[in-house]
Amino acid sequence: MAAIGVVLAAGCGGTPPQPAAPPDPPAAPYEVSAPVSAAVNAIKEAPAVRAALAAIANDEPRAIADQIAINQIPAPPFKEDQRGADYLRRLTETGLEDVHRDKEGNVYGVRRGTGGGPTMFVSAHLDTVFPEGTDVTVTQQDGKLYGPGIADDARGLTAVLVIARALRDAGVQTKGDIVLGATVGEEGLGNLRGVKAFFAENPGIDGFVTIEPGEPEHVAYEGTGSRRYEIAFAGPGGHSFGDFGRPSAIHAMGRAITKISEIRPPATPRTTFTVGTVAGGTSVNSIAGAAKMQVDMRSNDPGELTKLEAQLLPMATAGAQEENARWNAAAEGGVTVQTTLIGDRPAGTQDRNSPIVQAAFAAPAALGLNPALQPASSTDANVPLNLGIPAVMLGGGGKAGNTHSSTDKEWFDPTDAHLGPQNAMLVALSMVGLAGETPVEPLLPNR
Repeated sequence: MAAIGVVLAAGCGGTPPQPAAPPDPPAAPYEVSAPVSAAVNAIKEAPAVRAALAAIANDEPRAIADQIAINQIPAPPFKEDQRGADYLRRLTETGLEDVHRDKEGNVYGVRRGTGGGPTMFVSAHLDTVFPEGTDVTVTQQDGKLYGPGIADDARGLTAVLVIARALRDAGVQTKGDIVLGATVGEEGLGNLRGVKAFFAENPGIDGFVTIEPGEPEHVAYEGTGSRRYEIAFAGPGGHSFGDFGRPSAIHAMGRAITKISEIRPPATPRTTFTVGTVAGGTSVNSIAGAAKMQVDMRSNDPGELTKLEAQLLPMATAGAQEENARWNAAAEGGVTVQTTLIGDRPAGTQDRNSPIVQAAFAAPAALGLNPALQPASSTDANVPLNLGIPAVMLGGGGKAGNTHSSTDKEWFDPTDAHLGPQNAMLVALSMVGLAGETPVEPLLPNR
């Protein structure tokens, strides 16, 4: 942070005023290497790829119909089966090989290359953040689509289908394989269970693209990790007057929260925490016998997340100990603490100049867009990044708003939405390389 000059009133003495430090220099513009730029442009100009790009643009009316139909199949957390079955049918119709649903519920198939190249997984997620019983009907007004999940991630699921159809219809030949599909458990307490299971069962994957709502210019290449806990406090409870002097589970939790609120995590790498929910007690005139809180911790750095967790969790126990000491309660008769892990998303990062990041920047530029690197986010890409596998999160095209909102309707504007799947396809093709009459070597190394 730049220093701030302080001016002292005349006659007050003290240190003479110091000039303010110069502002930090602006970040250098991102530059794509000549080989990556040349490869992406060569792929874009290959006749088969040009045909595929045109096919995606022409497919947009069908894509919007797909997006609406997919969204109107409920997929609340942990209940993605109905949408998964429908998506299995849709993927099969694109001509992919070995389309199946795995034990976790992920749905995917493969478009085989000529051999010798790396393998990419291009994916979206089946689940929505909205609970069972949510009305997922899609309405249209003023050119926009409205409905819970219509952008996140019905658009991503549609983009994957559009890419698969375009590669088939244009007869694009790749050197490496491209796996296309969808995962379960990306949202909330799903804890990325789908993508974790996928990489556990498919160790040969060399790179990954996840498609989320957003404009194709936006490139996220780091994954924010999170650890979430439910911390329960249990005590003897009692009447607020007759049993006064007994320790309170709520007071113990309050002491713990006070300690937690004073944690000073580093600003860089960005590391955060919050006590997100609290509950407890039975009535206003009772000493609380039970209380619980849910805590969220996040960081872009796995090491800092571990440090934060090691600092924060003991504060719950310390809060209970202080409450017990306040009322001279014996350990066996006082407030106890139970900690349960309810969320675990690994953090991950990679070199901002790695081939996949450069290609994800070069592809939208080749399409006439203005790409920009984005801050770290929490998506399916966290898992491969944590495993050391190159990965990026790309926007599915169009514009979106009110995602995850339970009060305002989530919306999607399909204007120029075809640019999303066009961009993701170019990135994937640059990774696995082209075969045939206009060969281009893969940018992604085989692991």
